[in-house]
Amino acid sequence: MTDNASSITTIDAPVTSKANPKRDIKPRRQPPYNVILLDDDDHSYEYVILMLNRLFGHTLETAFRMAREVDETGRVIVDTTTLERAELKRDQIHAFGRDRLIERCKGCMSAVIEPCPS
Repeated sequence: MTDNASSITTIDAPVTSKANPKRDIKPRRQPPYNVILLDDDDHSYEYVILMLNRLFGHTLETAFRMAREVDETGRVIVDTTTLERAELKRDQIHAFGRDRLIERCKGCMSAVIEPCPS
């Protein structure tokens, strides 16, 4: 019996590896957007603090700082998130209702969304 292994010739073929296209694609991050609360004179600090706590989960201390900032500067960023969530949060602010502590209050506060500066 002869040893066939010694008679086998190897071919030097280039080794190609197929890259996994799913692994090579880096997920693209959605650009962030700011939800900005706008000031008015028809809502109390209590209303703003309660709204920010309920809608965004901000602590009472954080919500108070934001209420003071919107009162002093006319606007405050209350959240930075994806466009879809920013639209939802803006709509929730608009749907939060009137401030029952201020009689002249007719409705909700105003908010806008803006892309984060690059």
